[in-house]
Parts: sequence; C-alpha cells; structure tokens
Amino acid sequence: MRTLYLLAAATVAALAVLVALPAAFVALQAVFPYLGEGSLRQPFGNWGTVFGDPSLPILLGSTLQLGAGVALVAGLIGIPLGALRGLARIPLARLWDLLLLVPFLLPPYIVALSWTMALQPRGYLAQLVGADLGTLLFSPTGLVLVMGLNLFPVVYFAVSRSMAASGARLADVARVFGASPAQAFLRVTLPLALPAIAASLLLTFTLAIEEYGVPAALGAQSGVSVLTTAIERRLADWPIDLSGAALLSMVLVAMALTAYTLQRALLAGRGFETATGKPAPVTPREFGAWKLPVLLLFGGVATLAAIVPVASMVATASLRTVSGGLSAGNFTLANFAALFAAGSDTLHALGTSLSLALAAALLAGTVGFLAAWCSAGKRVRGAAAIDALALLPAALPGIVVGVGLILAWNQPFWPATPYGTWLILLLSYGCLLLPYPVRYVSAALAQIGPNLEAAARVHGAPLGSALLRITLPLALPSLAAAMLMVFAVASRELVTSLLLAPAGVQTVSIYVWQQFEQGSAGMGMAMATLAVGVGLTLMLAGLKLQRSHA
Repeated sequence: MRTLYLLAAATVAALAVLVALPAAFVALQAVFPYLGEGSLRQPFGNWGTVFGDPSLPILLGSTLQLGAGVALVAGLIGIPLGALRGLARIPLARLWDLLLLVPFLLPPYIVALSWTMALQPRGYLAQLVGADLGTLLFSPTGLVLVMGLNLFPVVYFAVSRSMAASGARLADVARVFGASPAQAFLRVTLPLALPAIAASLLLTFTLAIEEYGVPAALGAQSGVSVLTTAIERRLADWPIDLSGAALLSMVLVAMALTAYTLQRALLAGRGFETATGKPAPVTPREFGAWKLPVLLLFGGVATLAAIVPVASMVATASLRTVSGGLSAGNFTLANFAALFAAGSDTLHALGTSLSLALAAALLAGTVGFLAAWCSAGKRVRGAAAIDALALLPAALPGIVVGVGLILAWNQPFWPATPYGTWLILLLSYGCLLLPYPVRYVSAALAQIGPNLEAAARVHGAPLGSALLRITLPLALPSLAAAMLMVFAVASRELVTSLLLAPAGVQTVSIYVWQQFEQGSAGMGMAMATLAVGVGLTLMLAGLKLQRSHA
C-alpha cells in the first residue's frame, strides 16, 4: 500500500504543477488585480473595467459567431460525407479517409498562411486562372470557411464511424414495414447517429473558439477580433494588462467548459446494442448510377481541404521569390537546402522543437500513464478527482495555459522559477497534451482489466513490479501511440510558444511565424513543409499503432 500511495502522491504533485497551478493562478489573477505585486488588495477591482468595456459584447459575439459558423460549415461538409462513408461502399474509401484526415492534422496557422498565398491578390489562383478571391479570404466568411475546412474531419469521422456501427439493418426493417427510404433514414438511422453528430459539432465549436493561429493570421485583415487574440494583445501590448487577460481567459474557459459539459451530457447513456447480444454483419450499400457524383463530391472536398493548402505550402517553399510567381525558372530547392546549412537558425529552431517535443512526450506519457492507472478501478481515494484534473487541459485553450504559466511562475516569492527558460515551454506542452496519454491508456486499461495485476500480487509480486512488468507492457502500444501524437503536436505548437519562449529560444512554429512577418515566406514554408511532413508521419504511425492493438 505504501508504494500505491507514493505513486498516487507523485501523480497528484505532477498534476498540481502541470495543470492545477496555472489554472489556479488565472483564477486568482482574475480576482486580485495586484497579485503580480504580491498584494491581495482590491479584490474584483478590475471586473468593472473589463466587463464594462463597450467592446466586450462585440468580442464575445464575434467569438460565438466564429464558433457557430465553423460548426455549421463542418456539419454541412462532414455529416453528408460521413453518412455516405458509413452506410455505402465508397470507391477508394481508405484514400478518402487519409486525405480527409490531413486537414485536421495540419497546423491551423500553416493552413491559414497557405490559403493566404493561394488566394491573396496576385496569388497562385490568380496566376493560374485569373480569379481573385482575396476579398472572400479576408472577410469573416473567409475566416469561417478556412477554419471549417480545417475542422470538419472531426464531424466526418464521428458520423461515419457511428453510422457504420449501426449500419442500415434497422432502416431495412423499417422499409419492410412500409417506410420510404427517406423516412427510414430520418426516423431510424439519423436518430441513432444524433449523439455522435451533436458531440462532434460541439467539439468543433470548442476547437474553433480556442484557436489562435487562424484568427491571428487572417482576423486583422478580416475585421474579426476574438477572445484568443484579445487575450494575446493584453499580454503583448503596453501597458500589459495581466488582470484583464486573466478575466478574458476565465470567460473563454467558461465557454469551452460549457460546450464540453453539453457534449458529455449528450453522450451519457446513449449507447445502443443489438437484442441478440452480438453484432450483425453490416453490408454497405452500392451506389449504382450515383457512383461518379459521389466520387466527385469526395474528390472536390479533399482537393479544397487537403490538396490545395498542401500544394500552396510546398509551392511557396519551392519558389526563389514569391513575386516571381509560378514560372518555371522561379522554382528551386534552395529554401530547403538553406534549412540544413551550417550555422543556420533553422537547425537551431528544428533541434529545439524536436528536443522539447521529445521531452514533452516523455513527461506527458509518464504522468498520463500514472494518472490513468490511479484512476482505473478507483485504486486510491480521489481517483475521480485525479481523472478530472488530468483531463482538464482538454477544455483549457492554449492561450489560457500560456497566461496561467506566466502568472504562476512570474511571482517574486519563488526561490527558483522555470520562467524565462526552456522549461516553461516544456510545462506548457506537457499541460496541453496530457489528455492524449490519459485517454489512450485509460482505454487500454479498461480492455486489460485488473485480473492479471491482481494475480501477480497474489503470487507475491510487489505492486511496483506488477505495474512495470505486467500493466505497463500491456498498455505500452496505446501509450506509445499517444506519445507519438504528443511529439507530433508539440513539435509545431504555436500559441504558448509565442507567449512563453524566452530570448534566444526559437521553435519551428515561432520561426515560421516570424519568417512571414519579415516577408521571407519561402523559408517559412520550407520549414513548415518539413515540420508538417514529420508531424503527419508520426501522427499516422501513432494512429496505426493504436488501431493495430485495439
């Protein structure tokens, strides 16, 4: 029992540093505006100023409109495609799944920059076909479309998996009793998938309101300001307003938690099972004469969501000068060669990102495994609290985690602090990405069950030995998949890197962002292409590893 309590105490301590501390300091700073000076005077003293700001309702309205608009676009694209994929035999189905996964795996800020290069005045589209869609791109509608094309795979995969699981068997029964095809779909198939649809739309809404990169890249020219960019401005523009940033962060967290609470409520008790106790075979429908239109639909969406932004990114990386356009003599590999030149800043940025990503994967993997293990089977008192704290970062926007870490570690009473060092970036990545290993390992432990570990204990094995020699090896495939995901996402994380990176520490995301600000789009996109290639490879490897051991 001593080992169990030591492991639980270590897990709680790690979660307190990674999650509870930054979240608590955001709340404290929101209440006590002079906390940074070491004073608790005038509690709630800044609330009237922040909440009385006449621009706040506009800011909240823009954030909600953006989230709702992105969810609507994602639903309009993802629900029909997901229904077709789940219920019918789609030619080249695995290829479409792979292509439609790419948008969600691409860093959103790189997608926004790629669309900018493609659609801006005298951009690639104008050079190829003479069309100028810059006005559309740099508008609220364009912002919603770019984010919707980036996030619709959340809806697509949720709907397709849900409808594939239920199949069309019950709808066929309805057809036997006289229902038309439309009635069978609307009254049987669609209601079975509604929890998955609603949950995926709420998740899309949450991801949209938490996003910083796309609104920062396109919002200024689109005339759109949202909570994430407003929080960043309060931290970046003089005079720095820590209290105002903390208050807006609390508002954003409240919105995200509300969406997640609704999502969990919709999924609660919504499982379905067959009366026979075993799944019946699902036979996908054939399209017949509709095969070609369906292929064109999937091909069109894949082109807009994946091929165009990737092609724009690679094209920009391959040009000598952007002003030279897509002429044959303007293509070069010089930008890629410059990435690996001796003494190049790019090698430093790449090495820093890969090192931090590896450290974040190890940190999040270790803490996530222990948190999932402590929570499984209610091994210790407070297991539910450990589980909730470990999954809390899923509802914390990156901008809020960055604010919390600034507030937590920039206090005068600490004898030593990671603030101003690379360790602060490691803490931010570990916090943001902790839910990956917690979810993956929890699912694996639920499949393994407690019997093997209990059998080892009965035969005299200490708890630590049983954990290391039985539970960990069995959960290792899922843990490794989660750590690969953490590594891939951490290697290109933007918002906390911009907020927290100390002087002299540069990551891939900071390098790409700064190259665009300085007008060196080719070098920025060369680095982005390299980072995306590495990230996509690792993410797909992680997904494959998890599925092979599911």
